[in-house]
Amino acid sequence: MPMHGEHGGHGGRGPERGSRRGRAPRGDVRAAVLMLLAEEPMHGYQLMQAIADRSDGRWTPSPGAIYPTINQLEDEGLVTVTAEAGRKLVTLTDAGREYVEGRRETTADPFAGFAGAEAATDLRGLLEELHSATRQVARSGSEEQRTAAAKILTDARRALYLLLADGPEAPKAPEA
Repeated sequence: MPMHGEHGGHGGRGPERGSRRGRAPRGDVRAAVLMLLAEEPMHGYQLMQAIADRSDGRWTPSPGAIYPTINQLEDEGLVTVTAEAGRKLVTLTDAGREYVEGRRETTADPFAGFAGAEAATDLRGLLEELHSATRQVARSGSEEQRTAAAKILTDARRALYLLLADGPEAPKAPEA
């Protein structure tokens, strides 16, 4: 059974499916790793962070997706892995550089599927802001304020589920 975040490709489904849950097919992990290593050598954790940064946090591959990809690329002679201060630094070999350069024109940008309409509405950022405000109320609000906050959160959850269920009437945004 695959570990969380370690899903391979699913016949014909592209990055747009993976972007919904913050994951992409493993083939895209390979392309992303090669593209990033063409810029500079990186540790596995740096690769995970760089992928998350390039996709604005919409795609965060797990170690269970990154490290097997690095091992496969090493087996193919496209990268070398060297120990540096207790961490493994991944570097493109000359063959790896030729491989990346030879496919630059025909290989799709592995980060392209994470731009576009989803970028216009940053739900993750809004949720983080909501979480921060909720923590503030929990820490320093009165009992009355915490009770009111609980109702707001309950109503928001209900409204989101109604939105997905295509309820009889889409909930209206509260007036500011």
